[in-house]
Amino acid sequence: MAKRRQFGYIRKLPSGRYQASFTAPSGERQTAPETFRAKTDASRWLALVEADIARGTWIDQRSSMVTFGVYARAVLRDSAEIGPRWRETCERNIRLHLSALVDLPLRGVTPTVVREWHAEALRGKGGRTAIAQAYRFMRMVMNTAVREEMIARNPCQLPGAGLVRAAERPIATPSQIIAVMEAIFPKYRTAVLIAAWCGLRRGEIAGLRVADVDLGAGTISVRKNRIELLESTAAYDGDPKTEAGKRTVTIPPHVLPIVKMHLAEHAGAERLFVSRDGTPLRGHALYQAFRRARQKAGLNHITFHDLRHTGQTLAAQAGATLADLMLRLGHSSMVAAKRYLHVVDGRDAEIAKALSDLAAHGNAAKLPKSITMRS
Repeated sequence: MAKRRQFGYIRKLPSGRYQASFTAPSGERQTAPETFRAKTDASRWLALVEADIARGTWIDQRSSMVTFGVYARAVLRDSAEIGPRWRETCERNIRLHLSALVDLPLRGVTPTVVREWHAEALRGKGGRTAIAQAYRFMRMVMNTAVREEMIARNPCQLPGAGLVRAAERPIATPSQIIAVMEAIFPKYRTAVLIAAWCGLRRGEIAGLRVADVDLGAGTISVRKNRIELLESTAAYDGDPKTEAGKRTVTIPPHVLPIVKMHLAEHAGAERLFVSRDGTPLRGHALYQAFRRARQKAGLNHITFHDLRHTGQTLAAQAGATLADLMLRLGHSSMVAAKRYLHVVDGRDAEIAKALSDLAAHGNAAKLPKSITMRS
């Protein structure tokens, strides 16, 4: 019969090895995951468990045996802050980039395992952005496991593994903006101008409604972001990622007549941009139209998102401060929020006018005349 100790129990098995067990804080009897060659080894293990329980750092070994794949999908299912688009991305990354880890128990995902997984992933054919996304998701899952006391510490400790250092983005000139705009279908031309001169994202453009345009004030209000899932045809209007994304942007005067013409000739009853059948414009359709237009204009190095980057750069050249840019483009951070304090009313309208001045007196002197909504 096992001899009673102050903490835990040790008994000798018929094999000659020793088994250690103890009563967990939950009141359940738990056994060590392995047997011990000597009784002193079993006693040492129990002493460590007792110390961990006293410090509040004890981890239930049974819970940490849950596999990473099962736990990751449970976290993905139950996290209210994860939207459908990011959930779809994480599910794809589990399938494509984290498959080597899904059958490992949580406690088996060690810093060494994570380092080796990351190195192997980088040697493979996967894109750097997807690998960084997969690492960020794994780190989030393991942080949750730490909070829920499934594991003692997060094994994702690789500096910079979740970051993507993108190359410097190209900047289009005003004349190149016009070249792409004139090469695209007329119903998409205003979208190109809004991206370049107002700094809206593709999803923000697709989410615009007629009511978001105030011709009298010369502004566009961003209230929604059109979100499309990659592996289905589902699309819906969602809120911008941050409160700063909800903003009102002054339209540069040289673009305002084109927006007005678009409202008269191409807008839907409710949506500013619509497809042929009158349904909300899909961002992918706009992207494909842009690709054909840039090829026609000989500007294959310019992406649609580069138009937004161009608008930010041109606004800076027009005299916008960092706080002005953060406000105009819908960026949000603690540092930027402090700088919003010195942005005065009317400053955005001044920036918009300066953008038109830049377009009119730069290398696109004939800009107002060359812009047209008709092919």
